[in-house]
Amino acid sequence: MTTQKHDDKDSFRVIDRRPFTSEGEPRKEAIEEREREAKREELRHPVAEAPKQAPAAPQPPVDAPKRSQPFENLVRMIGSNAAMVLGAYADPRTGQPVIDPEAAHELIDMLDSLHEKTKGNLAPEEDALLLDLLGKLKMTYLEVNQAVATQSAQAAMHAKAKTRP
Repeated sequence: MTTQKHDDKDSFRVIDRRPFTSEGEPRKEAIEEREREAKREELRHPVAEAPKQAPAAPQPPVDAPKRSQPFENLVRMIGSNAAMVLGAYADPRTGQPVIDPEAAHELIDMLDSLHEKTKGNLAPEEDALLLDLLGKLKMTYLEVNQAVATQSAQAAMHAKAKTRP
């Protein structure tokens, strides 16, 4: 409902804009307004009659974001660095896996932030790439943290056992 104040009186006029009556029937005014809106929309965006053909695969909207190879490369680069500090690659000098949970956490946070800030602006393939990579990195991060915690606890027990007389 809207209210309008008349200039000549200090009263309000109430106009009922609900689409249905109290009995649940559509109001004549609401139906007419919908028809007028449909005509205006048709004039703004005329629909050409398409020839009948087999249904095609769904196409993304014309204004859908396009894939960007540099963006995908950026995501993969950050993901590779995160995987590297989670032990996926060995240090070339020592041959031992590089494990730096703090660095991994920062890189995963970067990807999370990138995903949040680009939400709605990514091509479906880019969004899927980012979500898949984030999921895998977060799981690996949890597994590595659990392994590091277990290893630290065992080392502490061994050190404690050696100091006992």
